Amino acid sequence: MELTADYHTHTPYSHGKNTVLENASAAKSKGLKQIAITDHGFNHLIFGLKRKKLPDLRAEINEAERLTGIKVLMGMESNLISLDGDTDMKREDLQYFDIYLCGIHEVLKYRRLSDMYNIMLKNYCAYKLGKKPSEKVVECTTKAYVNAIKNNPIDILTHINYKCYCNLSEVAKCCADYGTYIEINTKKRHVSAEELNLMASTGVRFVIDSDAHSADRVGDTKIAEELLAEADISLGQIDNIEGRLPKFRFAEYKTKNL
Repeated sequence: MELTADYHTHTPYSHGKNTVLENASAAKSKGLKQIAITDHGFNHLIFGLKRKKLPDLRAEINEAERLTGIKVLMGMESNLISLDGDTDMKREDLQYFDIYLCGIHEVLKYRRLSDMYNIMLKNYCAYKLGKKPSEKVVECTTKAYVNAIKNNPIDILTHINYKCYCNLSEVAKCCADYGTYIEINTKKRHVSAEELNLMASTGVRFVIDSDAHSADRVGDTKIAEELLAEADISLGQIDNIEGRLPKFRFAEYKTKNL
């Protein structure tokens, strides 16, 4: 399986080890056509991207693209911060970015204490205790994901169901309806083959991303290949392999609204 682009990589602007240029150079060496730099969102209390650093990040991205000759997208792995579907990517931030990722993370500034309790704390407790999450936990997480997809031009949901539990079929159906991709993350195995099949049955489209925190992992596909060997989904449902490039909704949104 040949990866065409890696849309989820980190740099020292959050807690990645290597520079934008080093990540882009690694992507070029592996034959990729595109790479996205997607550091953690503003509301991450430890590793969040700083708004004042956006011009510096853009300058590094432009230089990396010039030096490597491959497309380098400026993105952010935004944080889902409320049951209403708010993220820490505000409308005034959109102009700075080329691609819009979103996921659920720990150690965030949530919109309300109740959002922190329902999105993070309940999910994290179920994860740490190794217990099946309650229907209420699943319902709340599903609501947050669905509202985020409906209310924001999100291109990719990252590592869905990792330390957070939702109705995968319902979320995938919403992604299919709105044109949001679901990521098959190769840093961590976040879904089973059966869960991947369930999501694929809704018609949702996928991308494979490394979630690289160091340049040596850019373009990695190992976990995805292992998962796909166990699952029954068609490789034609994955839009960043075998020379294909995805059609992202955020680019269209910017053309029409910004």
